[in-house]
Amino acid sequence: MPRATNGPATLARRKKVLKKAKGYFGNKSRLFRYAKDAVDHAEVYAYRDRRKKKTEFRQLWIVRINAICRANGINYSRFMHGLKAAGIEMDRKQLSELAIHDEAAFLLLVEKAKTANGVTA
Repeated sequence: MPRATNGPATLARRKKVLKKAKGYFGNKSRLFRYAKDAVDHAEVYAYRDRRKKKTEFRQLWIVRINAICRANGINYSRFMHGLKAAGIEMDRKQLSELAIHDEAAFLLLVEKAKTANGVTA
């Protein structure tokens, strides 16, 4: 009995990997052996970075909020504590967008945070 290799499945699998490797430099886009490694690495990085993206955006929002708070005489941690004490529940993304696009409204929040903290100047 002849040896069965299931050629159609193998070709389909290789074609799928080479399609994912389209645009890669050199042999990584043309030869299955190298494309497979490159695609495996790329998928690992993509999985990791989908999660890392959330951390990086949160850090960006905090930096933006801190910058505008310090310009108005309060630091980030006291500002956030003041908002919590005043019963204002806004996430960091909303606060960052408010600081960028509507500075007057953000300054009102800063004043409320200062009064809730007991800061008088």
